[in-house]
Amino acid sequence: MADKNTETTDAIVIKKYANRRLYNTATSSYVTLDHLSQMVKEGSDFVVYDAKSNEDITRSVLTQIIFEEEAKGQNLLPINFLRQLIRFYGDSLQSVVPDYLDMSMSSFSSNQEKMREVLPENVLDNPLYRQFEEMGRQNMAMFTNAMKIFSPNGLTTPTEPAKSKTPESQEDATEMMKELKDQLASMQQRINDLDKKDG
Repeated sequence: MADKNTETTDAIVIKKYANRRLYNTATSSYVTLDHLSQMVKEGSDFVVYDAKSNEDITRSVLTQIIFEEEAKGQNLLPINFLRQLIRFYGDSLQSVVPDYLDMSMSSFSSNQEKMREVLPENVLDNPLYRQFEEMGRQNMAMFTNAMKIFSPNGLTTPTEPAKSKTPESQEDATEMMKELKDQLASMQQRINDLDKKDG
């Protein structure tokens, strides 16, 4: 079954062959994971299909690109985040996690230019860095707390047992997701405010 996030009309088709070679059908040339990584950074949309089965394997290829970048020492994924993510595989909340992460990253991405304007190259030298660092902590705490709400016996910290109740209906779950979106919107407003102060 195709990944809903890769079904794009204008997406470039990449074929992956049994010898692990990747073929760009738009340029009629073989490419590497580094090429695909650069395409992502440039905003080029592509889908990857297994040449033999025609299965959409875009997700696994993108994951492989992330693995390669992490192996080079370009670490974006905190250890604690990875541990928490692994815990959700096979969990009843697994279907909730992708939408939340997508929502969080979309919010962050939409503000990246403003953040670049506010923060210098050496962000640690800027006092505003502490505020963005705090936003990151709040976002992670918000995610963890949301998961506790959905599953009181799920994620817990050593010093803080889950106290929230389980939603009693789909309406409760929907309301909780709405609250998360509102909190993300509030974080975005704080970034906008910082941008105005800097201007």
